[in-house]
Amino acid sequence: MLCPYLLQNSLTAIITTMSGPNRSAKNLRAFLLILILFLYSSGCAGQSSASLAKPGTGTSAYIENKGSDTIVNLALAWAEQYQKENPGVRISVTGGGSGTGIAALINGTVDIANASRNIKPEEQQEAEKNGVEPVEFVIARDAIAVIVNPENPVDHLTLQQISDIYSGKINNWSQIGGDQRPIVRLSRETNSGTHVYFMEEVLRLGNQDDKTLFSTDTLLLPSSEGIMAEVRDNPNVIGYDGLGYVTADVKVIAVAKGISDNFILPSAKTVNNNTYPIARDLYMYTAGQPQGAIKTYLDWIFSAEAQQIVTQLGFVPIGSP
Repeated sequence: MLCPYLLQNSLTAIITTMSGPNRSAKNLRAFLLILILFLYSSGCAGQSSASLAKPGTGTSAYIENKGSDTIVNLALAWAEQYQKENPGVRISVTGGGSGTGIAALINGTVDIANASRNIKPEEQQEAEKNGVEPVEFVIARDAIAVIVNPENPVDHLTLQQISDIYSGKINNWSQIGGDQRPIVRLSRETNSGTHVYFMEEVLRLGNQDDKTLFSTDTLLLPSSEGIMAEVRDNPNVIGYDGLGYVTADVKVIAVAKGISDNFILPSAKTVNNNTYPIARDLYMYTAGQPQGAIKTYLDWIFSAEAQQIVTQLGFVPIGSP
């Protein structure tokens, strides 16, 4: 993308110069083409949005941040606090899923991509083809909570039972100690990093050779809030979501790795002591080592102040006991 303000001002000057009676339209087009090629080759096109300030806004830096819906509320809270303390910096935060954020990073349209999963090998290869070197930062930790309606008497499940539910092997709550009710399965949509993580670590039990898929009648919802609302209103439903999105009006299931293991509820403590079996890191990715305003912002994210916001929103801060 060309530097818009430099280009606009330069075009205005060229048009004014070339608009005399002795200047032809052909010459004008030639001069404009030369100007565009000069600006592009001078390196203006390669500037990140974090280095561009919009005239008249009082903004010294603009950071585009996009990706994981799990992280979006945390990223918004961080951006709000950081901008209060640094009024010259503007941070735009949007969701769309981990895949969307990583794709935008690969295409050079964002400065920071949020992801609730690791970058995939094929994404890494595509980035390298585009001359982008994704650099990974673990910015918080999270637990995936398995949730049901409060009326459901089932309060604990093994990983194998959860896998069997989501693969379609178990279809009625009575098969696992519940009422005679059909099981309605909820999942995040396929572009979600939470969906990918749950499929790999729960549905497939961490087996890279396993190709088990979600049952075809699994309902895919685009947001964490949508899953919470459906679980709250439907006694037949089972869902999963990041711990930071779980509300008090749903029931959280205790999970065990195996039938002989303890059933553990998700919390900051059980995530950090590795007893809760469905826990993960949360990530931010940059294109190459961060510089300037992006580096300063990421440094702040690892500060005690920013990590306190992680705790407030129900996630697990980096380095917490």
